[in-house]
Amino acid sequence: MTHLEPSTMNILLLALIFLGVLLAYEGLQQLVFRKETDGEARNRRMKLIQRGASTDEVLQLLRDPALIGVESKGGPIIRVRRLLVQAGLTIGPIWVLIASAILGLAAFVGLSRITVPETALAASVVAAIVVPLLVLLAMKEARLAKLTKQLPDALDLMSRGLKVGHPIAVTVGKVATDMADPIGTEFGLIQDQINYGDDVATAFHDFATRVETEDAHYLAVSIGIQHGTGGNLSRILNVLSKVIRDRHTMRKKIKAISAEGRLSGLILTFLPVMIYLSIELTTPSFYGDVREDPLYPYFVYAIIGLIVVQGLLLNRLVKFKI
Repeated sequence: MTHLEPSTMNILLLALIFLGVLLAYEGLQQLVFRKETDGEARNRRMKLIQRGASTDEVLQLLRDPALIGVESKGGPIIRVRRLLVQAGLTIGPIWVLIASAILGLAAFVGLSRITVPETALAASVVAAIVVPLLVLLAMKEARLAKLTKQLPDALDLMSRGLKVGHPIAVTVGKVATDMADPIGTEFGLIQDQINYGDDVATAFHDFATRVETEDAHYLAVSIGIQHGTGGNLSRILNVLSKVIRDRHTMRKKIKAISAEGRLSGLILTFLPVMIYLSIELTTPSFYGDVREDPLYPYFVYAIIGLIVVQGLLLNRLVKFKI
């Protein structure tokens, strides 16, 4: 039996670590930065229909148990499935668990070479849980921000269709076919739900439940009131579209005005870290001489806690919501 030298084993181990990290990076890149070209179908709903899927099969996106009874939250698997749907992904929770396991393993192998196994294990478990969750939340927020930006144009398109005499189901279908994701897919599901037999108010209420944004809830309430009492729906949609645009404009103005405060808060939060790194690089003995002191870890934990509290307080001071 051939025995490998320790140096050869180290080289092979480093090569395997590099390969694992590279595969994980490429997988996350494909997951996060996937894009569709202009030559592809306008949205995922149209792709399903083009493949011959029936209305019932398309509605399974809407009838998913993860999107029913959002108020009751459900267990961890249901929450992950709901987050995947809201992020616009079609993969199942099992792939998230596999990606988390690979990430945790890669983190453990890398950290175990520079720290004790117990610390490496704890850090890898935290990374395996936190990093995929942060990626999914970021994708969800980006999708909802894009949907909110598209919503006024969709309402204007519906309003023009209603003015010329088209029924609301036709105007919803026009939005589904003429506008890109995510608004195209969501309005396509609304159209399919109406065709399936639900009333308009219920379809828009379920839409607001799926996306969980204020503007979607305003739209659902407006449609529900008009459906129950009657009135000029075209004018209602025009007014709602203007209100949504004005709120977005006000948010941008507030964001611009508070930019200096947010930048100051960011600098003050990371300033202690930058000071520590500069001292550690220029004068390693400054902290190195006292690291063996029994009180040193307690002071480190206290300082880290104060920095975190400071960052949270500054974030609250410069964060505005309307």
